[in-house]
Order: sequence, then C-alpha cells, then structure tokens
Amino acid sequence: MRRGLRDVVLVDERAPLTLTSDKSTECYRNWWPGPDGAMVALMNASIDRLEALAEESGNAFHLTRRGYVFATADPARIDGLRRESEGISGFGAGPLRVHQGDDAAYVPSAPDGVDASLTGADLLLGGPLVRRRFPYLAADTLAVLHARRCGWMSAQQLGMYLLERARAAGLRFLRARAEEIEVAAGAVRSVRTSAGTVAAERVVDAAGPYAGELARTAGCDLPLHSELHAKVAFRDTEQAVPRGAPFLIWIDPQRLYLSDDERRRLGGERAEWLERVFPPGAHLRPEGGPASDALLLIWGYEDRTAEPVWPPAFDPSYAEICLRGLVRMVPALSRYVGRTPKPVIDGGYYTKTRENRPLVGPLPVRGLYADCAFGGFGIMAAAGAASLLADHLTGVPLPDHAPAFLLSRYADPAYLARIERWGTSTGQL
Repeated sequence: MRRGLRDVVLVDERAPLTLTSDKSTECYRNWWPGPDGAMVALMNASIDRLEALAEESGNAFHLTRRGYVFATADPARIDGLRRESEGISGFGAGPLRVHQGDDAAYVPSAPDGVDASLTGADLLLGGPLVRRRFPYLAADTLAVLHARRCGWMSAQQLGMYLLERARAAGLRFLRARAEEIEVAAGAVRSVRTSAGTVAAERVVDAAGPYAGELARTAGCDLPLHSELHAKVAFRDTEQAVPRGAPFLIWIDPQRLYLSDDERRRLGGERAEWLERVFPPGAHLRPEGGPASDALLLIWGYEDRTAEPVWPPAFDPSYAEICLRGLVRMVPALSRYVGRTPKPVIDGGYYTKTRENRPLVGPLPVRGLYADCAFGGFGIMAAAGAASLLADHLTGVPLPDHAPAFLLSRYADPAYLARIERWGTSTGQL
C-alpha cells in the first residue's frame, strides 16, 4: 500500500493468521549463518520495518528485544561457536563481543521493549561467568552466545494491526479458497476461487503449505516440501524459568532426563526414546507479561516431510519429550517431570526449499510472483519479504540480496553445487 498499489484482493479461506503463523514461537532474529549474508540482510530489513511499526503503533504487538541465548556444556563446541559467530557478524549482523572472567561489560536485556543499542552478540566464556549471568542454566554450562537483535512479539496483534491499515488503504478480503490461477498466452489472467473468479493481471502466491499446489495450477513447479512442527505451552507454576529470560536454545546433543526414582523403577528395562541420543536445538521462552506463568517449548528432533493435512495431529509424547530434553538446559524444570501441568500442543507446517531460503519474486508465468517457503521464520521475515516483493512489483531498484531468493537460482549449476556444500548450516533451530 505504501508503494501506491491500491487494487489489492487478499484471498484466504480461513481468518488471517490461523493456518500456521499463530502456531509459531512468534520470534525474530537477524543472527543467521552463511554461506553469505543474504539472510542477514533480509532479516535486518524486516526488523527495521518491525521496529518502525512498533514505534508508530505504540508497540501494539509487544515487540521485545530480549535476544536469543545459545548455550553449550561441550568444550569441543566452543571454538566452532566462536568461528560461526565471527562469520555471522561479518555478514552484517552486528559486532561480536567476547567476555571472559570478571568482565562487567556484558549488558543484560531488558524484559520489555526494544533497546536499539543491543546489536550483534555477546559470547560469554567460562562456567563462573555464565553462572553469574544465567544462574538458572545447567551448572556445567561452559559458554553462551547471546545474540541481541532478536526477540519476539504477538503475531496476532501484528497481523491485525497490518490488516486494519491495509483495509483502510483499500484492501479487499475475500473469504474463499484459491483453487486455480488461470493463465492465457503465458500470463496470469484471473484466480478462480470457491466464491467466484477474480480478474487479475498480477498474482502473488503466498499460500504457505499450499504454495506448491497453487503454483502447479499455473504450470509452475516450485521446489518445496513441508515438515510438521509442534510447540508446547504449559504453566510454569513454580517459576523454573525467570519471567525476564531471553529465548533459550541448547545446542548440544543429549539423552532425555530421567529422575533417580525412574532409573530405579526402570531397572533393566530399556525404552527406545529414553536411550536415544537426541539432536541439538531444544528451546523455550516465557510467554506473556510479568503476571503470566506460561512457557513455550519447541524441539524439532524429528523433521519429517509431510503432506499438509488440516488440522494436523501430533505425537502425544511430544510434550514429555520436550520437557525432559529441556531439563538438561534448565534443571529446575525437572520438578515437573511426572506431574507436568496439562500442556497444550499445537503447531503447523514449515514449508521450505532444500536450503531453507524463501522464494520471493517473479515466477516463469508473466504476472505471477512467489512469496513463500518461510518455514520456521515467517513472522520474522514477513516485513522484509513484503518490501522486497513490492520492489519487484513496482519496478524500483532491487537490493543486493534480492537474487538470493529468486526461483531462477535453481537454474544455476554452480548454485546447486554450492547447496551441496552447505551441510546443515541452514539457520534452522
């Protein structure tokens, strides 16, 4: 709307933000690994816009900048964590500050609001320093990386604020299912919906888990797959995690926690999920204000490709596995094992490209554009991707990171070979 595009129709068979966006942890970060700085640039642009929206709205969507804390108890991981952090800093995510011993230069994050001075990241090295700053983490934690231009918000409140502004500028919302993008002579002609046909010269495919299906109706094949991800919400009635804590991520592989009593009772029994070594990445954050006692727990220990089905079904043991895994990082959570307050499990689909970078820009059909494949980072990237998409639609000069998100990148053999060398460095938590 800021670019002068007024005749816009939003087609969605559900209420806005009810398919996947409200199923996330609603977080954001500019701290992304390489192999280049395209994702950092996209996220910086997005966060710039989020902060401007927060200021103009009186922070109607509760944007915070508490940061992300990546924690490890493995001495073998510290050098790698430092090297990766130096690389991300070099991509434009902000300076890396290293703290050791009795370094008082580290500045904790405020629990609310946005302190624009908190950029880059702080790497705290040594158990004594970590315990002073983060006493609730496991006593053997040796290092934490606190990435600072990171935090969370209310996705629902952000979505409603943007929807109201868009409607005031002329947006029309059509509650219907987009069934087919109709093409004639190699160009978009209209969109057939469950409520009738909408004539259109330009169409943006922002259908989330259904983006590939919708694009195929126009003859475009998008290299997408979806994974089902869940999150757990439960009440931290005994305040195991401080309400002002940042977003916490444990980056070591681990086995699940067992109490001494459970070990005695199990004796020689072996349960597969108790003996298994689980991958890194268990994470949590407080949810709500100071009066809340809610925690959100997430752990993508099994990322399986799945065809989108709504509503999705989740493993009934997911909440217990998340809790037992997070005890390794926050030992006080062990008091809930065996008597967890009734959790709420929900989630949605992460729709991704193979290297976990989005598709933003024109597709081979004239007038058709992609704005999709934001699996795991939709809320945080949305504003930057919308600005980039508007650049494509209005023909203004594109930012340097624009080619990194075009579908045409997959026509480059050198790029495909480069993907093979990326390994697991995709930014996925």
